[in-house]
Amino acid sequence: MNSPDTLHFFGGLVLGLAALPFLFGILQRLALQVEDEEAVIVTRFGRLERVITRPGWHWLLARALPWVKTVPVSLRRDFREFNNIHVNDARGTTVIVDLWLEFRIADPAKALFDVADWDRSLNNLVTHSAISILGNREFQQILCDRNELGDLLQRDVAAETARWGLEVDAVLIRNVSLLPEVSHQVLETISARLERAKADIEEEGRQRVALLEAETEAHIAGMVAEAKGQYPSAVGRALAALSHEPEVLVAYQELYELSLIRPHRTIAFSGFNGELRAVDAAMLLNPAGAEHAGREHSGHEPNALERAAKPLPRS
Repeated sequence: MNSPDTLHFFGGLVLGLAALPFLFGILQRLALQVEDEEAVIVTRFGRLERVITRPGWHWLLARALPWVKTVPVSLRRDFREFNNIHVNDARGTTVIVDLWLEFRIADPAKALFDVADWDRSLNNLVTHSAISILGNREFQQILCDRNELGDLLQRDVAAETARWGLEVDAVLIRNVSLLPEVSHQVLETISARLERAKADIEEEGRQRVALLEAETEAHIAGMVAEAKGQYPSAVGRALAALSHEPEVLVAYQELYELSLIRPHRTIAFSGFNGELRAVDAAMLLNPAGAEHAGREHSGHEPNALERAAKPLPRS
């Protein structure tokens, strides 16, 4: 190969390499690449021409024209955070709510042409819905029923965003708080309620204990009275039985008289097991019987009961 041919070869190679970027630029102007979960909107003179949603490489020869524009729109699931939304609840308490919204663009053409700025419009819509729905609830309901209120917000927002080509999948209430001064007042109110509930429980407990003690004492008093009523009756029956044996009755009456004459001495009956004192038994004795026993006391012989009676020294 002579030198002119070599020069021509290398010159053509350099020109070919230099033309590659130009050819690649032309291909980019004449073709269009669409990514997965993406849509490309093609406009001509600002008017919608077509929407390409199939991923891959597409030839678009009209793209080289200056009045033909392409706008990529992501169809992936996205989210927005809306923080520090001030809501007055049903009682007028200022509640600070943070919302988390999950959505995706379902209709790229509506999202691009039917609303000027759907992002800012979405912010205003979510704030308005939160104030309208949460403003009818009390703070405790907002704090406890987050899932239910989130579903209500999602349905309320989705009805409006559907006109913008947006599909709202979920709305979550992330955080619920109060202003510092309101929070301090709420804590003081809760503390006062707890103290009052504690005092009520303690007072109710004291009243129940007092009532139980009174009922117990009344029951015990009734049982004691019943027992005391049975004791004289039993002693009376015993004395009635002794009346059938005059000797024993006379001996008992003599012992009773001795107890009155010598009160410093205590007389017990052997065989009664200490259950019956002479003084107690004598209280039920008929005075007429005592006079009769006094008249017959002189000159009678000691009987078995007198011999059984044992005077005990005073302790």
